[in-house]
Amino acid sequence: HLDVVLVGCVVAVGALGCLMIFSATRGRDPADFDTSFLAKQLLFMAVGLVAMVGAAFFDYRRYRDLAPLAYGGVTLLLVMVVTGLGSEKKGSQAWFQLGPFQLQPSELAKIVVIVALASLIAHFDSELDARRLVMVLLVAGVPMGLIMLQPDLGTTLVFVAVGIGMLLIGGAQVRHIAALTIVGIVGVVVVLNSGMLETYQQCRLTSFLEQQNQDCAERDAAYNQDQAKVAIGSGGMLGAGLFKGTQTRLDIVPEQHTDFIFTAVGEELGFVGSATLLALLSIIAWRVWRTAQLARDPLGTLICVGVLSMFVFQVFENAGMTMGIMPVTGIPLPFMSYGGSSTLTAFIAIGLVLNVHMRRFS
Repeated sequence: HLDVVLVGCVVAVGALGCLMIFSATRGRDPADFDTSFLAKQLLFMAVGLVAMVGAAFFDYRRYRDLAPLAYGGVTLLLVMVVTGLGSEKKGSQAWFQLGPFQLQPSELAKIVVIVALASLIAHFDSELDARRLVMVLLVAGVPMGLIMLQPDLGTTLVFVAVGIGMLLIGGAQVRHIAALTIVGIVGVVVVLNSGMLETYQQCRLTSFLEQQNQDCAERDAAYNQDQAKVAIGSGGMLGAGLFKGTQTRLDIVPEQHTDFIFTAVGEELGFVGSATLLALLSIIAWRVWRTAQLARDPLGTLICVGVLSMFVFQVFENAGMTMGIMPVTGIPLPFMSYGGSSTLTAFIAIGLVLNVHMRRFS
């Protein structure tokens, strides 16, 4: 009962991601192209595929018993990373440096929190009164609080999207969702004005707005987004051609192989290529939602809804920030952006969905 369509779309998007990463990182010298990023991403994909098979192999209902242990482990990692054990990069202390590789615990925490929330909400049998809602919020809130200490508002927002999606399907009352939404908006405003984030981080989050304060303007906070829009706009209908994009070839778009990988697709493959990528990602979302509907029990449904909420939010936010309609948050594009932790997390998430789909009759 393997969902071949889902697996095929995931592999296709991952292959396109490797191609775009190579285009964005190979350099300008045809006689000496840099293949190190491509080699690492291929390794990440290979490990991710193995992890996807592993996540799909064991009955997902057994993960419910392992959820408390996994939750405690990932919480400990999040505590450790904000201490002296974590590596700091560009103002955020979110990684462990393991030789040439980096491990980002907040990415793995997405999977653990999805399974933990699904187990807890399924145990409540869709009866989420105020007391039970507080318990669910605590399970989601502890990792979110630790991630904000890094600080990483973008990843925290992914957890918010996952939590709201699972609560909506899990039986939370409308007034509770409305109240949480208001609290979330107020929380974001407080964070932006509390000094918790560095000035440049605040500017990145507000650079998509037409009105910026003078400090942000002086720091040229909108540079990334401006160059991203130029790259996508220059692609036109069919694009400049693979490996022929000016912005991509000259390495003008910052962080193009990670957060801004969508700009390489837009410039070199044009509207047709970008639409094809978004179509493949939409099919992935549809298959995950279909599996949620076919699931045998509430636990399977909630796991799929958590994965769907994570994917949809990340795709919308990542593509949106490159087009100037969403803030720059550093959220990766699933299966496309360069990165070991994010790639591994995405494949494990698909493995969980395949797990639910394969056991819908048992």
